[in-house]
Amino acid sequence: MAMDQQLIHTINKLQDAFNRVNVANPIDLPQIAVVGSQSSGKSSVLENFVGRDFLPRGVGIVTRRPLVLQLINRPNSKGEVGGVAAADGARPSKTSVPGAASKEIEEWGEFLHIPGKKFTDFNEIREEITRETENKVGKEANVSPQPINLRIYSPNVLTLTLIDLPGLTKVAVGKQPKDIERLIRDMILKFITKPNCIILSVTAANTDLANSDGLKLAREVDPEGVRTIGVLTKIDLMDPGTDVVDILAGRIIPLKLGYVPVVNRGQRDIDNNKKISLALEAEKTFFENHPSYRSKAQYCGTPFLARKLNLILMHHIKNTLPEIKAKINSGLAKYQQELLSLGDPMGTEEENQSNIILQVITEFTKEYQSVLDGTSNDISSDELSGGARISFVFHEIFVTAIRTMDPFDQIKDVEIRTILYNSSGASPSLFVGTAAFEVLVKQQIKRLEDPGLKCVAMVYDELVRILNRLLQKPVYKRFPALRERLYNVVISFFKKAMSPTNKLVSDLIAAEATYVNTGHPDFIPGHKAMSIVTERVNAQKNGIVGQMTGTATPSNARSGSTATGNATGSTTSPQLPPRDPQLDLLNQGQQDSSFFSSFFAKKKKPGVLENPPAVLKASGNLSEREYMETEVIKLLLLSYYAIVKRTVADLVPKAIMYNLVTRTKEDLQRELLAELYKKEVFDDALKESDGVVARRKECKEMIAAFQKADEIVASV
Repeated sequence: MAMDQQLIHTINKLQDAFNRVNVANPIDLPQIAVVGSQSSGKSSVLENFVGRDFLPRGVGIVTRRPLVLQLINRPNSKGEVGGVAAADGARPSKTSVPGAASKEIEEWGEFLHIPGKKFTDFNEIREEITRETENKVGKEANVSPQPINLRIYSPNVLTLTLIDLPGLTKVAVGKQPKDIERLIRDMILKFITKPNCIILSVTAANTDLANSDGLKLAREVDPEGVRTIGVLTKIDLMDPGTDVVDILAGRIIPLKLGYVPVVNRGQRDIDNNKKISLALEAEKTFFENHPSYRSKAQYCGTPFLARKLNLILMHHIKNTLPEIKAKINSGLAKYQQELLSLGDPMGTEEENQSNIILQVITEFTKEYQSVLDGTSNDISSDELSGGARISFVFHEIFVTAIRTMDPFDQIKDVEIRTILYNSSGASPSLFVGTAAFEVLVKQQIKRLEDPGLKCVAMVYDELVRILNRLLQKPVYKRFPALRERLYNVVISFFKKAMSPTNKLVSDLIAAEATYVNTGHPDFIPGHKAMSIVTERVNAQKNGIVGQMTGTATPSNARSGSTATGNATGSTTSPQLPPRDPQLDLLNQGQQDSSFFSSFFAKKKKPGVLENPPAVLKASGNLSEREYMETEVIKLLLLSYYAIVKRTVADLVPKAIMYNLVTRTKEDLQRELLAELYKKEVFDDALKESDGVVARRKECKEMIAAFQKADEIVASV
């Protein structure tokens, strides 16, 4: 049993080790949390465990901070124990009372926030709890999750550790915060959600168990009732003829750890200062004489509850001790690694400062180059990064955009027709003009400049993305001023490289537009384009005539003959009389459309000259000549534009890599050294952030706490 008691002492020491550094306990230690609504009797149960009045009492929320209560059984000089620690039938020890003649102190309390001071007067303990609570949350009705640690040594207690939590409430009263219900609920859940926490749910027996706030909250985190033990108070206040036998038997809301009924002092007993030892005797008498409980009296009352909790806690500690040791080792290694990354505090030696600046610059440029080249040690398996994203911009975004550009998105057939006429000057051209083709193709080539410049901007954004990623490393969080200076220098260097890159891309497009190389081996020659269009037009004509006459012979349509017989053509229509050629010549001016008929198609008066309109625009359908010329121009334009797009899609990425990416990769270190490796920069750039200084201190404290915890568990 002594070894088992030592386990609880070990957990108490671990709690103290972490509480001293004033941080949330990083280890989920086995503990018992007391949960219940206000006035459910939580305080009375805890005072019965101790055998002394020591908790603050009053109206409303009295417990406003968690109280970690560590009870340590310490027999008196005669080896006697009493209270709940005494076996059934044992005579309680006669403990000292303040002012008694005995010089031996048998009972006292110690607070973690006042190390070394022993409180032998339990009224002073109550006052200190109130004082420490008000120091944290004031005299108003606010609450805080920061615990108060109290250790009580006594021969009348069983070694046990409990956490007394604020009572659950529904409505804010007086000066309580409006969200007091949520604040208390969140605080309780913070403790009982941990898997290693045993939940001691206190419920008044004279209320409906289904409405128990404590049980309801416990079921949220422990739906199977595996780590919840129920305590039923105020058994003596139940209506005559009623009992909790069904609840104890698990027939209402079953709990694996079961229920224990207790009888506490009433308010009148408390007001009359009735001793807890007498209350325990009265409780024992009540259960032994009650008809519903006398057969199971040994399983009722505060002493049995204390022993049960003691056994549950010891077994729980035994089961979780290997896990606790593993968490202590991993936590120690984690904080040691973090402290190593934070580095030692900075000195003022110039040589040391220059070495740090030089090391930061060298590591940054190497990492920048490796990210671009794809040789970084931090290659991600989740997403593209670094140089791979630049490659994606080149080959997926830019090349795809260039390939899908259609020259006829912005130029229509009517505009091509207008350019054809304008490029002919005063004399209508006999053939498709080269000038019209060059005008059209140069217009379309210039459209490629905007995607090229946008590609430069995208690659610049990717370089900035790489920069921001590299600046997330701990060393830059340690020196925020250095991070800011380095960021500004690199961004400025990127922008300086952007200007020549944009100019080179613009010059490439301008060079393509300046000289139209119609002798390119992949370009379709003019005569071949004319031949293709002529064949296409003839095929269309033959198709139309065939649909009208039922044959595919265009000469029949021109001669006026129609096929009316069978497929052999044995029956034909009679021949029409010959036409007068002079009459055709006279009527030509009226029947045929003029060269500019699509621009000036208004009906003319015979022999009358009319002024041309202020604005001449093409209208109406294209003539056969206009159609053929337009189609030839479109075919030539498509052929040459495809050549230019292939060239641009190849040269623009090369220009960007040469003038922007490769330049920054090769010259960045030289630029950083020139701007940052200066004596006047050292002091300001290497000033550590307040967060890093505070975090280093916290890491050292946590390492000390973990090392202490490691020593504690190593002794078990």
